[in-house]
Order: sequence, then C-alpha cells, then structure tokens
Amino acid sequence: MKRQYKIYSGPASLAEAFAEELINEMRQAAENKTPFTLALSGGSTPGILYSVLAEKYRRAVDWNYVHFFWGDERCVPPDHPESNFGAASSLFLGRIEIPETNIHRIRGEADPAVEALRYSGEIIANTRSFEGLPVFDHIILGMGEDGHTVSIFPSDSGSFFSDKICEVATHPVSGQKRVTITGKVINSSDAVTFLVTGHSKAGMIEQIFKTNREFPASLVLPANGRITWLLDEEAASFLVR
Repeated sequence: MKRQYKIYSGPASLAEAFAEELINEMRQAAENKTPFTLALSGGSTPGILYSVLAEKYRRAVDWNYVHFFWGDERCVPPDHPESNFGAASSLFLGRIEIPETNIHRIRGEADPAVEALRYSGEIIANTRSFEGLPVFDHIILGMGEDGHTVSIFPSDSGSFFSDKICEVATHPVSGQKRVTITGKVINSSDAVTFLVTGHSKAGMIEQIFKTNREFPASLVLPANGRITWLLDEEAASFLVR
C-alpha cells in the first residue's frame, strides 16, 4: 500500500476539504442504512475539523447511522482539558442530534488496564470484523514530532504489533497513562487519514516519506484499505523543496 499525500494552504482549508469527504462517506452509509464507524483523534487540527463539521454539517447527516470511537485517550476525566473526548464533545458531538449509544468514549477516569479490556470489547461489539479483527470504516490519526501516532511512542513502538485490540501506554516524558488502539486495529481499517499541520512536523514527514527509518506513524499501512496523508504547506515544506 503506497502512501499518498495531499497538500493544503493551511489547517483550515485542510479541515474544510476533509470534512466534506467524511460527510459524503457518512451520507452514503446512511442512504444504505448501514452503520458508519469512525475513530477520532485528539489535537488542534482535528479540533478545527470538529468545528467545521458542527457549523456546516450538523444537519447534513442522519447521525443515527454514525458511531464515534477514539483512537486513544489520556487517563483523565471527560471534563479535563486534556481529554480527547471532552474536546470532541464540546466542539462537535454536543452540537449534533445523535443517540448517546452511538458515542463510544474511552473512559479515561477508569483504571487503564481494566478500561483497555472493556473498550476492546466495545469495539468488537460495534464494528464489522474480518479474520477476527475489528474493521473501522475510517480512522483519523495525528502524528507527533517524534513520529508517534495514537499513543504509540517510538520508545515503545513494539506495542504497535501487540496482539491486543487496546493497550495501556505511558507517555515517555510526563509518565501519563493512556489507553490506545494498537497497530493491527489501525491496519485492518477500510480507510486511514493522517491530519498533520505545522512546520514542527516537517522534518518527521520528510523522514517518513523519504527514508526507510521506522516510526510508529510510518508503520501505518492498511492491508486492505487506503491511507492518505493530509498536510498543510508548512508540514510538507521539506517534501517539496
């Protein structure tokens, strides 16, 4: 599977384009009366995406057919400023008419090991499966300056290959615990889209696209799905020089 990328002038234009793509996928699923499963990401660029979805498209989709999950979550309560669920809820999910049962949050306030196991079961129960693996219709990912994605860090990149659906991760600097989906779940999805913006990510983007070095983000290559990297001009600056 070859990595493809698209470049936009900035985070706002990137979010606008991707929002339209997502809405079209959701509409198609609703028209077919089939569930659409989407795993969300934390970060500033997804925050812009959530605002666009809420402001332009909150009545454009039958949300009864859309199920939201998260790729990872910090072990904090849902009202904590660092909660990925909290950000998505305030910017987007709290502004649309959607059944509460369609919102599958990671319980960051729970014991991480217990929650990783519980959330694994919730994923299995609410997604399609193929060869024993859950299959998301679409997973949104971000990437850190160190090449990490979800909460799989270079210092523990072996967890990318875990046989589990969810793992407990530890931030290498802060020591904060997190719950994260694993690489096998990501790579079994129908579609994966990275949203990467800002000049601070440009060096890592260059390494992923131009070298053979392995980082957690570079290991994302869906076996039977598509992968797209959406970059703004700053993040892509070393690719086009």
